[in-house]
Amino acid sequence: MKFVLIALTVVLIMQTALVAASPGTSTLQPLGIALETYRYPYPVHFLPLQLQGEDVRMAYMDAPAAHHANGRTIVLLHGKNFGGYYFGALMGELCAAGYRVIAPDQIGWGKSSKPDIRYSFQLLAANTAHLLDTLHVTKAVVLGHSTGGMLAVRFALMYPERVSQLILEDPIGLEDYRALAPAQSDTTLYEAELRKADAKAIRAFYARYFASPRPEFYEPLADVQIRVTLSGEYPRWAKASALAYQMIYQQPVRYEYRLLKPPTLIVVGQQDHTAPFSTYAPPEIRGRMGHVPELARAAASEIPHGAVVVIPDCGHIPHIERSGEFRKAIFNFLNP
Repeated sequence: MKFVLIALTVVLIMQTALVAASPGTSTLQPLGIALETYRYPYPVHFLPLQLQGEDVRMAYMDAPAAHHANGRTIVLLHGKNFGGYYFGALMGELCAAGYRVIAPDQIGWGKSSKPDIRYSFQLLAANTAHLLDTLHVTKAVVLGHSTGGMLAVRFALMYPERVSQLILEDPIGLEDYRALAPAQSDTTLYEAELRKADAKAIRAFYARYFASPRPEFYEPLADVQIRVTLSGEYPRWAKASALAYQMIYQQPVRYEYRLLKPPTLIVVGQQDHTAPFSTYAPPEIRGRMGHVPELARAAASEIPHGAVVVIPDCGHIPHIERSGEFRKAIFNFLNP
């Protein structure tokens, strides 16, 4: 009932967002929470699923090798505040190199359904495995960015025989947030998501992902989120987002890095300081969170076949901010 009462305030919040928007924002068209009219870089298909009694659809892109197919498949797992759409340029480079590339939107993100369910990395990994079964892919390289890195680790732990190589791009979860910040209720996280419906704040949020925040990097990402806040269904998006944050907090994977069997590469930006839940941490602890390069080196040292690459002058999204260096790192790993 409290969620319903909170949702009734969202109209006022969105009106405030429009007033606070930067010049030109008012020309943006509202975007449905399944991103129905948003153009993806490759054709989108849907896989029907039934989860916890709800019928849902999982969106995905399946891009064939551009030429000289090498017979290998790469699965791209997106981060928390993104969808498969931001992999477009990387997909093109991988396809040009002979790879088949599969990029799903996980349930709760992008063009996929936004059910009110209890999210778990195990559930998302099982959905991804089912998708690969449907596409007759028995083994693949798995690349996960940010929250997708946590999912990639869980997938590799659950299905080690299906992962030929594992790439973690600025994965979150390199530290246990439960030990650093107090737990938050679903309601608190949901209210926080509703308060994000402010165009100026959204642009600043995405700009912080980059060491050098150029508009061509962060504006396309921010515009998706801004347009979704203008949807009448935004409360459903916000609820799914809040439940995803609970998943991140409650289901750490860091302690299991030592159990990873596939060869694993961690690629991080030198200036990445992403630390979910740092807002809720005591001030004396907050400053110790999000030291990503150090955390990545420590994690890689525990992986039996682990390696790390730190990209200078780069933030949380190397495949956008330092695409050349990122491409070099992963191709050196894929083709030693």
